[in-house]
Amino acid sequence: MSPIHHFLVIPFPVLGHVNPLMQFSQVLVKHGCKVTFLSTEFSQKRAMAASSSSEQHNNNNNNSINIVTLPDGLSDEDDRNDLMELHHSLMTTMSKKLPKLIEDVNNGNEESKISCIVVSVNMGWALEVGQILGIKGAVMCPPSATSMASLHCIHRLIDDGVINSETGLPIKNQELQLSPDMPVMDPANLPWTSHGKSFFDRMVQETQTLISFGQWWLCNTAFELEAGAFSISPKLLPIGPLLPDDDLNTSTSFWKEDKTCLDWLDQHPPRSVVYVSFGSFAVMDSNHFRELALGLNLLDKPFLWVVRPSNTNKHNNNYVLPEGFKGDKGKIVNWAPQRKVLNHPSMACFISHCGWNSTIDGLCSGVPFLCWPFFTDQFQDKAYICDVWKIGMGFDKDENGVITREEIKKKVEKLLGDEEIRENSLKWKEIVMKNIAEGGRSSENLKKFINWAKE
Repeated sequence: MSPIHHFLVIPFPVLGHVNPLMQFSQVLVKHGCKVTFLSTEFSQKRAMAASSSSEQHNNNNNNSINIVTLPDGLSDEDDRNDLMELHHSLMTTMSKKLPKLIEDVNNGNEESKISCIVVSVNMGWALEVGQILGIKGAVMCPPSATSMASLHCIHRLIDDGVINSETGLPIKNQELQLSPDMPVMDPANLPWTSHGKSFFDRMVQETQTLISFGQWWLCNTAFELEAGAFSISPKLLPIGPLLPDDDLNTSTSFWKEDKTCLDWLDQHPPRSVVYVSFGSFAVMDSNHFRELALGLNLLDKPFLWVVRPSNTNKHNNNYVLPEGFKGDKGKIVNWAPQRKVLNHPSMACFISHCGWNSTIDGLCSGVPFLCWPFFTDQFQDKAYICDVWKIGMGFDKDENGVITREEIKKKVEKLLGDEEIRENSLKWKEIVMKNIAEGGRSSENLKKFINWAKE
């Protein structure tokens, strides 16, 4: 009997990376592979606390994905929203402990030792460790292929005088096209421009590490969605959309999902509910929170609104619902099972921050978008949603830079009356889902990757 192929999967410990890498792990298991999933002790503690006792029992008895942990080097009181500090601590702490962990895992798996390490962006140091140990390496990319193509082009953009070599900010106010087959973009919306010089410096170093040690850059996308991006580098390989496997029941959420919202949705007719969620990291300022609440009031339509707990040690984000907010037609939850919500027949539209995971969730569900991006790749994703795929609309800000309650009401009503956008949403859903069917392009690419890892 040939040995089972064994992957070590290591996400950067934020939910937007953990979720797609767990979904990727589940797909590998379906293809007969063994997966060891490395989480930080802090993240795993959060995930266990968010799971029900029955889910924990199932996880503990699921041998397909072996979850192991290492400390991240920070104390419980440290702010893990400081991504620079988190990255530095992971690199200095975990890199020293990773060889011993790999040795321990291999000692318990004589017939299927780890032969490939797959990391998310910001964890490139683990690929360097793997190369020293003679283990192949690849990157599973949580952002879009377009964002990864942008990273791949950093040095070219510097050499061409498009961006400043020290800050990463655009030198000239002109549109940018990374390749002839890609849409024109605003260089002010490149993935690193929202976070300052230190972040850009780190992304330059990280990109070089990923290019040097990651043979493949696996993308949670379908080729047709971002075809031009794949001309940037042969490393980029579309294997999506990645879908969670409920049968494996491996929970990674940092917050407990409020599944009562599914029963609530059952009480509403098809295409009637507005779903509002801004992902696991974005924080809305109090002014926009007030306008959104009052805008949902004005709509006079049922809505499901995710008001997420804080990522820090505080219990909430201190959001206060404004005076005059009734909310009698809506339901507010801390966290929701998003894929199930979006696939519910009652869904009318999705007001989203346009993070790539949420973008893929919406695409797979055929639900039109209203786009409210906050930072980094979300602006690029919005451009694809509105201008390329034509499955959504954006909001316009007033003279003070505010998306007003009246604008929210106006755009929701306009979107829900646009049959062309509805048809485009269903068309793109069909395209992306065909990619992961047997014989589809993404399905074949995944087999290609697994076969490469076995060589």
